[in-house]
Amino acid sequence: MPLGKLANCSRCDALFVQTVRDVCPKCYQEIEHEYEKCAKFLRKRENRGATIYQLSDATGVSVKQITRFIREGRISVLENPNLGYPCDNCGTMIQSGNYCNTCAKSLKRLIEQQLEVDKRLEEEHRSKDVVYRSRKEQDE
Repeated sequence: MPLGKLANCSRCDALFVQTVRDVCPKCYQEIEHEYEKCAKFLRKRENRGATIYQLSDATGVSVKQITRFIREGRISVLENPNLGYPCDNCGTMIQSGNYCNTCAKSLKRLIEQQLEVDKRLEEEHRSKDVVYRSRKEQDE
């Protein structure tokens, strides 16, 4: 069984022996406490329509941490329909992934355009290589 390795906590930067998590035991306990505060708030029927900002204000848990809970599946957006988190690109509220549909489509278009450019450059390079070899063979 592998021991751990020395690492800095991704949350508080303290040095600790890392085994499974990227946070130290103290921060892990704080995160679990934050999760419990969020879960307790959302269990109340009248709070199930809360947004991420309302949840953050009511519990004192950062939007960033609540976003992690949602992405990890610890907080369900199915049971809390107004709960979402900001798109990594434009800030539009989403409930899954990293980008909203608009940004995802835009990114896909940019990737496809770059692939086209790369393909054309590769074809040009190949055709120049053929011409170069043909001329070299004629010179010999």
